[in-house]
Amino acid sequence: MNKRLQQFLAAENISQSQFADTIGVARASISHILAGRNKPGFDFIESMARHYPELNLEWLITGRGRMYTSQKTASEAPVEAITPPSPLAGNGLFDEPKKPAETVTDTPLSMQNTLSKDLDNITQSNINQRTISKIIVFYSDGSYSEIE
Repeated sequence: MNKRLQQFLAAENISQSQFADTIGVARASISHILAGRNKPGFDFIESMARHYPELNLEWLITGRGRMYTSQKTASEAPVEAITPPSPLAGNGLFDEPKKPAETVTDTPLSMQNTLSKDLDNITQSNINQRTISKIIVFYSDGSYSEIE
């Protein structure tokens, strides 16, 4: 893919630094990709597609087809809005864990109450034992920081 990226830069008649500034990545990233040390990630390719809508991504990734497409550009294509998940969905990282469904029907009421309290205690003790040991922050230039 690095050779096709070099071909694309030559066809567009732009330097590595101009290209990096256009798609919003670190100049060193382009150098590393062109040298074959790194492979471009999804964000890199997505940014290329956004800034160069005439570029054929299949050609860039696999080498099949032509360098440029004759399809609509990204500005002419319809854009679908991406809606975030509903806060009521309950799948968030910081949501309280859901209790297991209690389907105890043949047990006496006093036993059901005891089971319910035991489940509450077990769930609460599991929550109290978990602590954050490390946070990793990823930056748009491909670097990251670890916080322990």
